[in-house]
Amino acid sequence: MSAPHGLRFEGTRFWVLHRRREFGPFDYEWSRELDGIELWYSGHKFGEICSEDEIFADLAEFKLPLRVVEVASVVFGSTLRSILSGHSTRERRLNLIRLLTEHGYEAFLTFNEGPPRKG
Repeated sequence: MSAPHGLRFEGTRFWVLHRRREFGPFDYEWSRELDGIELWYSGHKFGEICSEDEIFADLAEFKLPLRVVEVASVVFGSTLRSILSGHSTRERRLNLIRLLTEHGYEAFLTFNEGPPRKG
């Protein structure tokens, strides 16, 4: 039996597993002008990071569970900050584990790699 909560990663994309249901993919990419990072959910742009002080994001239209939005926010923040700081893949993962734990999301510390589950 699989864990009821966790995260799945495939390249830059990730899914949040909450109550045995996967939500995603969440993804990011550089804006066309390379002056910001666009945030995506299930193929739809929902936000953009223009600078540390200028972040726009709104997932309301997707009616996701609040816990999914909270965990995705920690994953995005941790990942993007680590990449911009030049951290290795291992350092990024350790930083994510630390932040999930600090914010009370230990239930999501089950990590899987690869494409999403079918069904």
